[in-house]
Amino acid sequence: MAVLTLSVPAATPALPPARRGGPPTADSLPGITYAAHRGGALEVPENSMSGLTTAFERGVAPVLDFDTRMLRDGTLVVMHDATLDRTTYSTGPVRSLTAAQWRSVRLRPRAGLPGLWLPERPPTVGEVLDRFGGRRVLTAEAKDPDSLPRLAAMIHERGLTRSVFVNTNHVRLARQAHRMGLLTQLWRSARQLREDRPRAWRGFVDLLDVDYQARGSDLRRAVTSGIRRVWAHTVNTPGARDRVLRLGCGGIITDAPTLLTSTAR
Repeated sequence: MAVLTLSVPAATPALPPARRGGPPTADSLPGITYAAHRGGALEVPENSMSGLTTAFERGVAPVLDFDTRMLRDGTLVVMHDATLDRTTYSTGPVRSLTAAQWRSVRLRPRAGLPGLWLPERPPTVGEVLDRFGGRRVLTAEAKDPDSLPRLAAMIHERGLTRSVFVNTNHVRLARQAHRMGLLTQLWRSARQLREDRPRAWRGFVDLLDVDYQARGSDLRRAVTSGIRRVWAHTVNTPGARDRVLRLGCGGIITDAPTLLTSTAR
């Protein structure tokens, strides 16, 4: 895979306008769908605007995935962990910050990441929705359950209810998101899938997000549950991809979208 060299500009260049006929929707996705997990965290800085923009411009994944957290003042921001320690030059709980304080946080590119990446401010959820909404289907994981009403309002305000999946590991929260008129994505670990009975979720789960390491029998039960979309996470090798596709999964959530889409099945 070619190494990317990127200098983050002072102002992120504008993207092309959304295509005519409205934003891409879940129904417009291909039969085998690739989602760039956190933008493609083995290829770009995870949950960064430069990383998501690079994944968009490469065009290899029709879905961009990111995580959401809520600050002390209710602002929704893009961050996976509950603390700043792993991915930024700062430390402490994300929830302790205000929007003003968030502007001083800088992402720390992961050691060994291909290419040259400069420190940058992690984006807010509003910035990501405004930049990519209407241009890609998005999946947004609500890491803080109490942030769901705010996230729902932001999606509705932008007319993106058919092109943004709201992701959670909590069945109760998925049901709540469905009642709010959102596309729901429910992720389950290999351990959870041993006891799960996905058929019971057909009425409110639009996308079942399953652990690629789950037993074949558990994956087949998910695929035959009647839930329309069953995608596997987090798939980073061609062999793992081929296994879940053979078992019937229709989507690949990956940290390495360029690698997997350039490697024949």
